[in-house]
Amino acid sequence: MRDILKDLDDGRQFSDPDPIRRAQNQMRRELPKRFYERVEVSGDGDSWKVLLDGRPVRTPLGSELVLPNEAAAQLVADEFSAQGEHIDPMSMPVTRLVNTAIDGVASDIQAVTEDILRYASSDLLYYRADAPERLIELQADAWDPVLDWAEAELSARFILAEGVMHVEQPRQTIAAVGAHLKLRNDPLRLAILHVMTSLTGSAILALAVEAGAIEAEAAWNAAHVDEDWNISQWGEDAEATARRTARKRDMMAAVALLKALS
Repeated sequence: MRDILKDLDDGRQFSDPDPIRRAQNQMRRELPKRFYERVEVSGDGDSWKVLLDGRPVRTPLGSELVLPNEAAAQLVADEFSAQGEHIDPMSMPVTRLVNTAIDGVASDIQAVTEDILRYASSDLLYYRADAPERLIELQADAWDPVLDWAEAELSARFILAEGVMHVEQPRQTIAAVGAHLKLRNDPLRLAILHVMTSLTGSAILALAVEAGAIEAEAAWNAAHVDEDWNISQWGEDAEATARRTARKRDMMAAVALLKALS
């Protein structure tokens, strides 16, 4: 399921999961020309569509792109409006996320839920450095409040470990996360959680963002404590920075859609 979601999120034109190589591939391909002039949203109640010259936008698999409110539809419309002479799917993260929800998540909610649970079973926040002391402090400052929130919210107990050796979480803990996720079975919301989880490496961070227990920017920084520590010690790599920038764009697009759904 994770591979299917990745393919749908990347779109039919995307040929590599690495953003740098994907961008290079895109440069070698001719992007489709913009074929519309007017972009509008239309609907009422819980059914809103994006219209291009009066025609509804469809997903890659041919379904009509329907959103539950005007604010969410406007996010997609804004991405279409922002296109220039050519349509660049890489600049449309909200649209790609919505396509993923409609074409992928809606058809197998259980599989997506289980994928998030797999992250929760070996979450980034469980694994702590044993040195140096400053990195230990940075991890604790960024991660402990999120785990404290999760323990209180889910009535769960998390086991932490030093290093990268796998530590098995209590069965009751994973069951508690699963029960929490079952209440979030709307395809759009679940797709957002899946994107945030995969981008941060932490289901716990994703759930905390969704609950408003941590701001998106703080969650993004928390997910990169180790990386930022390494940068402070060894310097920055240009390709790694470009990949991180692309991933943060997708993260913030997911958060924007989450807020629009609230």
